[in-house]
Amino acid sequence: MPAGKKKISKAERQRLLQEEEERRQKEEEEARLKFEKEELERLETQRVEKEKWRQLEQKDRERRNEELEELSLLESCFPEAEKLKRETRALAQWKHYTQCDGSPDPLVAQEMNTFISLWEEEKNETFEQVIEKSKLVLSLIKKLKLILLETPPCDLENRIIAQHQGSILRLQELLSLKMDVATELLLRVREASTLVDVDSGNMEKIIRDENVSLFVWANIKKNPRYRSVKFSETQIGFEIPRVLATSNVALRLLYTRYDHVTPLRLTPATEEDYEPMVVEPVKKEEPIEKATTEEKTVIEEKASIQEVEPEPKQEREFSLVQEEETNLEVLEEIEVKRTSDHEDENSETNKYELEMRLLSEAVSAAQLHLVENIVDIPYAFEKFQVDLCHFSTLGGVYHLDILELPPQYKPVKGWVLVEIRQEGLQRFTYPPETTDEPDPENAFPPIEVTLEVHKDVIFFEDPKVIRWDTEGTARHQEGQRQGITAGKRWKTDGISCVYYDRENRLLTFNLDTLGPVALIQDAHINMPYQSWELCPLDVNRVVLTVTTLFIELQIHIKENLCMLASVKLKGQEHQCHLEGRWMTPVPFILALKEAGLNIFPALYSHFYVVVNNKVPLVEVKAYRQIALLSSAFVFRWSKWNMACNSTNVVIKVKEYQAEGAENRPWSLLMFSGDRAQILRIREDSDVFSEALKDNTEFHSTLYHMVKDFASPRAMERVRSSDSLFIDSVCHMLLSIRVLSYS
Repeated sequence: MPAGKKKISKAERQRLLQEEEERRQKEEEEARLKFEKEELERLETQRVEKEKWRQLEQKDRERRNEELEELSLLESCFPEAEKLKRETRALAQWKHYTQCDGSPDPLVAQEMNTFISLWEEEKNETFEQVIEKSKLVLSLIKKLKLILLETPPCDLENRIIAQHQGSILRLQELLSLKMDVATELLLRVREASTLVDVDSGNMEKIIRDENVSLFVWANIKKNPRYRSVKFSETQIGFEIPRVLATSNVALRLLYTRYDHVTPLRLTPATEEDYEPMVVEPVKKEEPIEKATTEEKTVIEEKASIQEVEPEPKQEREFSLVQEEETNLEVLEEIEVKRTSDHEDENSETNKYELEMRLLSEAVSAAQLHLVENIVDIPYAFEKFQVDLCHFSTLGGVYHLDILELPPQYKPVKGWVLVEIRQEGLQRFTYPPETTDEPDPENAFPPIEVTLEVHKDVIFFEDPKVIRWDTEGTARHQEGQRQGITAGKRWKTDGISCVYYDRENRLLTFNLDTLGPVALIQDAHINMPYQSWELCPLDVNRVVLTVTTLFIELQIHIKENLCMLASVKLKGQEHQCHLEGRWMTPVPFILALKEAGLNIFPALYSHFYVVVNNKVPLVEVKAYRQIALLSSAFVFRWSKWNMACNSTNVVIKVKEYQAEGAENRPWSLLMFSGDRAQILRIREDSDVFSEALKDNTEFHSTLYHMVKDFASPRAMERVRSSDSLFIDSVCHMLLSIRVLSYS
């Protein structure tokens, strides 16, 4: 045992252990008391919070009806806007009638049938004449499509839908037929022998227009060494095999800016989908006449009944008695009309209120349909078939054809002789269905094609090439719905060696057989969005900014018009032909889609995009109220919108002021369709919480929530907003769906 170390006695050790135990018990007691105190404080805080929450809910319930009534008055702008749009459509039809410009009214089936029949009877039209006529035809097709897309479903009967779609199909088919006939005329008589190239000995013809471009090459010399066809002053052309270089054929590239190949799919819903909301439009009653005018009208009507041939003398006495009785009846009717004037005025008011109520229900149903998602995938697709729900065609259609060269004219002793074939323009089958060649791969290789991609179409990735397949007899699910055979659809097979020169916008690929060709792009390439913002610019004018992975779009909205203000492609300014052009919402949306700027989800888009789907009714209510407030408040994307559940939406909002707007703080606002509240968390908080911000209350609407912190001037701007402007902002929000797709 080391020296100097004192041994602890048993009693001392016992004392130390006892002190340690007492200290431990004391610490445990202090911890228990502290926990109990904290628990009591927590329970008290919870009780206070619950009581405060209960009081806020009670206050919210007490004023709920009042707030909803005020919101209903503000939202009357939507049926008012629809009523104005109906009047605008009726006025446009009347203006067309009074113009008498010879063009048919697309709404009148008889005029459309007459126009189509008369054009069918016109013969020997040149290609230039067909192109000129096609401008009117394309205008009619566009008008019919807009009628189907813009008219609310409650105003469209199945008979009218079938009528308009039938007119569209007939115009498309007739236009295609006229193009073929004009091509035959071009090859047969007028040009084939007069436009022969000196070097090659073959014919070439190019006709360009804003909607149609024609490139024709006729193999006059049949030189087997001339296998590269390039149209002058372009990079467009073909590399043809030997068998075509020695055949009596012509090559045609007919490029159309429009797509009349893909089956129509204009009305996603039928009337049955809106059955609960379908209402007959209430006809506007004629204004009530003044009493004096009514007296004259009734007397004149009664008197007109008495205007007959001159009566014989023996019947005049009886006629005078009858006339006196008639006058007494007229006076009695006038007296009845006067007493019922007041009742008519009340009836007129009731009819107007009923009309607006029914119109409001119809508009609400149409808006709800815009944000609904279908439950099942639309179609079952076969191998190589293009899913047109996933992809969309862009830039029109390239009709590539190998044609049998029609007989050429021959001058004989001052006469011109030419053989006219009744069957018209014939396609040359390549490769042939039967061949004696043992090695068809070498005898009938693919044809190399080089095309120009239209400058007004934006491809964010290299375009994919598809071909229209007209073969096959089996029926397919989509074919059954569209009324076409299963073989008639876009496919991806038979295409190889695709190369895209992005700088020169040239696309080169090999085709096993020629036919209609189109370019496609993922319809959801710009979804989901990275952010969005809705900001006022002036009275009844806002800018909606949508930022995606590839682009940033700025859309200006005023009255019932929309305009593409700017496009930034990967951070760089990009000139778009649509910039600065004001259009109504539906044509504007179609124009953006055709340009490749698709930020408009469809009913089935949730199958192809990872989204934060919100309950449709909540989403619609949010968009309607955001549109109501858009004249005076800035709304912006919030990351917490993804964190909350599908029954809530979270957005950032602040009052807009021309000066110092950037310095004003944002409020995080959560809305469930029935309740709005300002959240305590900030955008840069770490964890999401639904806790209510201090010194704030619940409200039943977004309008009343922002009213708590808004200035009187801002609320005055909201109340004075134009109904068409609010409706247009709401339509764009419903079409882009920023709350579910960002």
